Amino acid sequence: MTEWDRLRRRAQMIKDRYPAGTRIMLLHMGNDPNPIAPNTRGTVVAVDDIGTVHCDFDNGRSLGIVPGEDTFRTLTAEEIAEEQSVDESEAPAMQM
Repeated sequence: MTEWDRLRRRAQMIKDRYPAGTRIMLLHMGNDPNPIAPNTRGTVVAVDDIGTVHCDFDNGRSLGIVPGEDTFRTLTAEEIAEEQSVDESEAPAMQM
């Protein structure tokens, strides 16, 4: 296997693992001059052909994170359900 094939397969593995819409939590950023704070949650927008995971973070920032350089994890089903219940409880009640 060539280096090109190895990198292509790695990028595809990352694309398969983090499809658009996946909720993540950033744990630590590597060498970024303006890092996003630890424990910030975000949503995967896309994974590019070199395996960078592009996210829209809940703090309003958008940034690509690099697996292996930056540390992040997928939110659990319980964490996602908790987010949804908080969102619903904060929504204004509809009145007629």
